[in-house]
Amino acid sequence: MHLVVGVRFRNAGKIYYFSPGDIQLDEGDSVIVETARGVEFGDIALGPRRVPEKEVVLPLKHVMRKASTGDLLILEDNQKKESDAFDICLEKIAKHSLPMKLIDVEYTFDGNKIIFYFTADGRVDFRELVKDLAAIFRTRIELRQIGVRDEAKMIGGLGPCGCTLCCTSFLEDFEPVSIKMAKEQNLSLNPSKISGMCGRLMCCLRFEQEFYETMQGHMPDIGEMIITPKGEGSVIDVNMLKETVRAKVLLEDETYEVMEFGLGQIQRAAKCKNKGGCCRK
Repeated sequence: MHLVVGVRFRNAGKIYYFSPGDIQLDEGDSVIVETARGVEFGDIALGPRRVPEKEVVLPLKHVMRKASTGDLLILEDNQKKESDAFDICLEKIAKHSLPMKLIDVEYTFDGNKIIFYFTADGRVDFRELVKDLAAIFRTRIELRQIGVRDEAKMIGGLGPCGCTLCCTSFLEDFEPVSIKMAKEQNLSLNPSKISGMCGRLMCCLRFEQEFYETMQGHMPDIGEMIITPKGEGSVIDVNMLKETVRAKVLLEDETYEVMEFGLGQIQRAAKCKNKGGCCRK
């Protein structure tokens, strides 16, 4: 077991483990750590805890120190530089007529590298652009091509539900999403209804799928016969979120009425084994 703290460098970004050493740290503290990219500023997302060795990447790097007032001033200065660098890079992209869209700029905390994030439909020859940027900023330059989902995560916004994008607010990693999930969740297959701001299938289809898979084992199928407090009926609709069933029920006066019941109010009728169809008892 290793004593670690979880450090996050971006909002809703991935959490990385570091050793706290002898430093007293709590969730929410800002810290300075050394990473593969150099010295970085981050926030403690997970307080001190012990985790199995298989969950950490060895050798485990140590937290250098808690962030000081001076470190916060450096961070603020870097953010101002990022804004200027963004405008300069836009000018150079236009100058070279490159088919790319600049998304974000990030200075490493120590200023030894500037990372420019962009999207493009294919490969882009940006060698001349890198030369121009290196001549202006006189530091290491990295241009990193990202996908449309990463673009949405960086820019942020509101989803079709009216809430902040899941990828911006809490999703650390993107997981595969398929049209099969939309079908199993009984959603409209209209692309405009199940696509997010990025144009891809909405991420919520993925993290809600486990609930739907669990509920499918408890809910009756469409067309299945059930026993309700009002009599026997045929299922015409199910609402897994509300855990309710709408059924066409045969009443005592031999008329049918569509009624809604909670899952706990119904019983699933035994399925008829006759090949000719369902039989009444």
